[in-house]
Amino acid sequence: MRQLIQFDFVAGQRQRSPWGQVLLGVGLIAAIGVAIEYRTLSARRAGLEQRVATLARLQNHPNSRAEDAAEARDSVSIDQAARDLATPWTELLAELEQASKDTEGQVSLLGIEPDHGKHSVRINAEARTLALALAYVQRLQASHSLKYPMLDRHEIRADDAQHPVRFEMTGDWKDQL
Repeated sequence: MRQLIQFDFVAGQRQRSPWGQVLLGVGLIAAIGVAIEYRTLSARRAGLEQRVATLARLQNHPNSRAEDAAEARDSVSIDQAARDLATPWTELLAELEQASKDTEGQVSLLGIEPDHGKHSVRINAEARTLALALAYVQRLQASHSLKYPMLDRHEIRADDAQHPVRFEMTGDWKDQL
């Protein structure tokens, strides 16, 4: 016996299931993440391609010393810009801000200095107590953006009435590839 197939193109639409909406949301978040990563890698690639082109031009066309020096300075500034763009500032700063919130705002960042050659960052901060400073460092050790954050030194400020602890720490940032 044959079954008839009926198509009803006029019927109303079904309700979307909650799982379908969750899956749609996860897919959108993943698409945004891929787009951000693509943009980051494209910027890094453009910087590297420009550097390779400059080096190839220098090898193939020997110019005067003045032109070589100018191109070398341009290459250095392009390299510096590419390194600056490759630093995952958004992730690092968000992680530092979240760690500060986790200590209820009792840790203040005083300075952040990147070392692009070593992929590391030096963080200067101040906390009300040594326990808060250690909790801050411990919180950053669970970070997704930093690896090996370590307390380098600390000092209790005797010249301040509240005797805060000023501390310095370093950590390596993780490449977001």
